[in-house]
Amino acid sequence: MKTTVGELNPPQRILMAPGPSLVDARVYRALLAPVVGHLDPEFLRVMDDVQAMLRRLFQTENQLTFPVSGTGSAGMETAFCNLIELGDPVIVCVGGHFGARMAEMAARAGARLERIETTPGTHIDPERVRAAARGQRMRLLAIVHGETSTGVLQEIAPYREIADQCGALLVVDAVATLGGMPLAVDRERIDVCFSASQKCLSAPPGLAPFTASPKIEEALRQRKTPVTSWYFDLTTVMKYWGQERTYHHTAPISMIYALREALRLIEEETLPVRWQRHQRNHQALVAGLEALGLELLVAPAHRMWTVTAVKVPAGIEDAKVRQRLLNEFNIEIAGGLGELRGKIWRIGLMGNTATQANVLLFLAALEEILQEEGFRLASGAGVAAAEQVYLRAAAAAGKPA
Repeated sequence: MKTTVGELNPPQRILMAPGPSLVDARVYRALLAPVVGHLDPEFLRVMDDVQAMLRRLFQTENQLTFPVSGTGSAGMETAFCNLIELGDPVIVCVGGHFGARMAEMAARAGARLERIETTPGTHIDPERVRAAARGQRMRLLAIVHGETSTGVLQEIAPYREIADQCGALLVVDAVATLGGMPLAVDRERIDVCFSASQKCLSAPPGLAPFTASPKIEEALRQRKTPVTSWYFDLTTVMKYWGQERTYHHTAPISMIYALREALRLIEEETLPVRWQRHQRNHQALVAGLEALGLELLVAPAHRMWTVTAVKVPAGIEDAKVRQRLLNEFNIEIAGGLGELRGKIWRIGLMGNTATQANVLLFLAALEEILQEEGFRLASGAGVAAAEQVYLRAAAAAGKPA
């Protein structure tokens, strides 16, 4: 019988959307390592390595720290289905697509839900949340640290204070910030935090790093009803990822190899250096975009370093520019979601993607396309402005330009 499906040969893109990010060659090599059984002694040692490095990445001593077998949304669902029982009062802060996803999951888990919403692109005022929680006992307060759909960063400390005042557990979505922006689970007293392998960690998509405090272990013991999801039930999955190492499901062996290598790369670079790299490249990108005459969606005080949202200029077609970037320069960026569809471009600088070379290439490519599409700008201004940021950073670090 003739084979009708050809050999797989995907292109090597420059991934500058809000995920996935570029994957290091060492991580690709880890994916090629021989598959062993999910209870093989050698794989159990790999699990130990991954958990130890995830604790250092999250900056936590939480024993309940492991990669959920699934994407970032699986980490999100793990949080809500384990912590919520029917009628539990829950506040979810919604500033974009992923805050709305958390609210949907909370509602499906049976929460008595209160959504605190803001216009996409603006940060949520903690005082609104404080007012909503005043005089109540809440089960859970959930916030997105970095809203991938808008590029807005939310400071965690005010929400920890509000959670303390209303007796709530604090759940933080760090999908687009873990490994790219400062985050310290224990110091910031986050009860549950989850992320995704394909963002700032620069591993392939398919795992959701997850950590939960001892308060969560106690909350699980006090549940009156079983967790509604068998697969995401922490009381059983942690018998596999805990000391017992008893069978729960067949772990994605190769993906965990890849995550282990990605975490090794992070530790070699060190978190402070990695955070500085993301901040420096974000600053250079912003300088270049503004020099081109483009307007950013988010106010400076609330911008993520890892995802930057820029408004599509009047008279310019969003999708056409993105398609030309892909076809002519091999660069992938993303458009807006929901009410921001067609109104913004989202540029990701996460993990291995966050480099000077990528920033300068993107600015040069964007300038050429915008000029040809009829947008008036100063030729070379974007690249020149970004280069000045890099020169100042090098001078401050005492390095040659």
